Amino acid sequence: MKDKSTFGVDIKHLENMKFEVSFDHEEMGKLITDETTEVGGEGSGPTPGMLLAASLLNCMMASFLYCLNKKRIDVDDFKGDIKATIERVDDRLRITKLDAVLKPEVEDKEKIQQCIKIFEDYCIVTQSVKNGIDIDVKVEA
Repeated sequence: MKDKSTFGVDIKHLENMKFEVSFDHEEMGKLITDETTEVGGEGSGPTPGMLLAASLLNCMMASFLYCLNKKRIDVDDFKGDIKATIERVDDRLRITKLDAVLKPEVEDKEKIQQCIKIFEDYCIVTQSVKNGIDIDVKVEA
């Protein structure tokens, strides 16, 4: 990848707390986001906080898989989950912690140790938000 690139996202308000998200690659389709009913939404789509958590987990899994592929380590299955903690900070709700678990199924668990050590450094989402949110990551192979 180049040292610098850009991408674009357009958002259109639909109704209430519902938005349509479009990406600058039309083939990606559109995404509907919404807020929970607690804050006036209908809960008909993921919230921005859910998208942040999903982005972080997806980025970490992709970084880990990239490392495994580079080392020619076969992955039988790969799942992950992430839990977000929301708390009041200075009287405002904030995501204060993200707990992620990556669960790669591999034959040789010893071979993945190098990837476990370095993969987080290559996740652009983790590296972009880690100063504002406590991020804990575990790999359960």
